[in-house]
Amino acid sequence: MWGILLTSVNAVIPIILLILLGYFLKKVNFLNRDFIKTGNKFVFRVCLPCMLFINIYDSMNSFADIRWDVVLYSALSICVIFALGLLTAVLTTKKNNRRGVILQCTFRSNFAIIGLTLVERLGGDTGIAGIISAFSIPIFNILAIVSLSIFTGNEGQSNELIGQSETFEPVRGELSPGVKAVKYKNSIKAILLNIIKNPLIIGVALGLLCVGIREIERACSGGEVLFRLDNQLKFIYIAIKDVKLIASPLALVVLGGQFEFSAVKGMTKEIVIGTVWRILLAPLLGIGVAFLLSNYTDLLNFGPEIYPTLIALFGTPVAVSSAIMAGEMKNDEQLATQLVVWTSLCSIVSIFVMVFVLMACGLLVV
Repeated sequence: MWGILLTSVNAVIPIILLILLGYFLKKVNFLNRDFIKTGNKFVFRVCLPCMLFINIYDSMNSFADIRWDVVLYSALSICVIFALGLLTAVLTTKKNNRRGVILQCTFRSNFAIIGLTLVERLGGDTGIAGIISAFSIPIFNILAIVSLSIFTGNEGQSNELIGQSETFEPVRGELSPGVKAVKYKNSIKAILLNIIKNPLIIGVALGLLCVGIREIERACSGGEVLFRLDNQLKFIYIAIKDVKLIASPLALVVLGGQFEFSAVKGMTKEIVIGTVWRILLAPLLGIGVAFLLSNYTDLLNFGPEIYPTLIALFGTPVAVSSAIMAGEMKNDEQLATQLVVWTSLCSIVSIFVMVFVLMACGLLVV
């Protein structure tokens, strides 16, 4: 049991320490607002896309490696959690710039940064985890863009107008007096445009494109891959990988610089709702349904090698990039930052409990 607890602590505590470092550096005026703002953009538009590209390029050798039962179950589960989270967000807060943040927290886990490491430490199949990341990360980011767009009317309005959008109720189609001149167009076209332009989606798409080119090479050369970025253009590969390596620590330090303990009082309800969803309800649905379908029906046949990936996908804290994306898309960035911190803290206990229960059921071997 000590080993299980140590695995949980080692996976999550470094996140907290880097956030606290950013918070401390901001308090002693080592980091200023301009650095934090620029750092946010650099992480979101450069570092994270490089990380996603490398993750897919390195972990996905061929489309033939895809285990479709795990992929389809994961994708469907994420969409179900998204739908339930949408209902929760609408019913629990009237502030539109917080609804999208809560919704994003319900379904979007830290699979890319914490999850893949956790799979390895729990003795799971890292190949399956890498393949799942190639599908789950685009789904996470597409649904995140939808989440952060549907309530705030994020289509290029000024910050001031978007800040007033808390009084806009899309269900009733009413505009408050302060924003009568603003016509929100949360259309499918606008959301699709946000998806296409999103740097994270571009990083994933480029990774999948390289896998596709690899497949074409095999078909044309009798199964042999003649060109690889990490061989023929190794200097480019190393540069991209170096940028990937700074994505996670820089994102966490920048988040720490934005964190304010005093802000908790004004958003306690939203923090509790988002945290309970991320560390309790999402893993209960994602892992619990997989257990029931695998043991009591013929629909799934998941073995011990799959459950570490399910823990990583459904049970890890909300993604670090969720707060950065919330700020970029004019949602409540402070709430999103709070949720990163609190879900990370609480997940130390929740991951331990999940691992303990699955071991007791014979579904996990650490």
